[in-house]
Amino acid sequence: MARWRKLGIIAGGGALPVRIAAACAAQGADHYIVRLLGAADPSLRDSPGDDCAIGEAGKIIRLLKQENCDAAVFAGIVQRPDFSSLKADWRGAALLPKIIAAAARGDGAILSVLVETLESEGLIVIGVEEAVQELTARAGAFGAYTPSDVNFGDMRKAAEIVHALGPFDVGQGAVVAKGLVLAIEAAEGTDAMLDRCGTLPNGIAQGGVLVKRPKPGQELRIDLPVIGTETVRRAARAGLAGVAVEAGVALIIDADEVAALADEKGLFVYGFTAQEVAPR
Repeated sequence: MARWRKLGIIAGGGALPVRIAAACAAQGADHYIVRLLGAADPSLRDSPGDDCAIGEAGKIIRLLKQENCDAAVFAGIVQRPDFSSLKADWRGAALLPKIIAAAARGDGAILSVLVETLESEGLIVIGVEEAVQELTARAGAFGAYTPSDVNFGDMRKAAEIVHALGPFDVGQGAVVAKGLVLAIEAAEGTDAMLDRCGTLPNGIAQGGVLVKRPKPGQELRIDLPVIGTETVRRAARAGLAGVAVEAGVALIIDADEVAALADEKGLFVYGFTAQEVAPR
């Protein structure tokens, strides 16, 4: 049974907020959407909600309370704002020094400030996996293909890299092929990283593995690693052998479609456990 009555969805870009809204509607669960300007998918205008700028923290809180939301979930892609030209209301302006200080530690620290702000107003902040449990990646293979021993070696190395870089708040992904580190996700995001792998010379990306997992110490209620059909499509284009995510702490949008596309492209999609990628 849900521990909230009405869920506020703070929606950035991409398919994830759309899936959460659709799941709430299908279950008859009361919900309300704060559509972040310049980010949220236009289709969310068909659901109950309002538009807000990322800096309008006061307005976001007021709307959530006005709509009797007692819980909130952050979902979707939000680009780091230009703080010098950020449109902010009084509450957002009051938070700005704290957010700018957090920005020096990385995007994860910025999101943590937003979580703390909502919690200070009495809202329950939940993770996407609690709002829509079927999005959480399970352990094992999705589709017909499974990783080889070489693939598992690449998975372990990529997983260790993401773990080791956690204190620097770099990214949640890395690509390794036959032991060679091809790419580490930074500000460009997963799609651009995969596109970059596809441009590497001499086919060195061929047979590589993309790994996505949370960073150590990450606030797991926000910004979990996410993959979907576009991830598989770009991984195939780059020549990779597969995509692996950490089971239980990563999200897969439209898992059946992801598995079907992976089969079509000849790739594996795999949910690994922490034990499987532990250093040996």
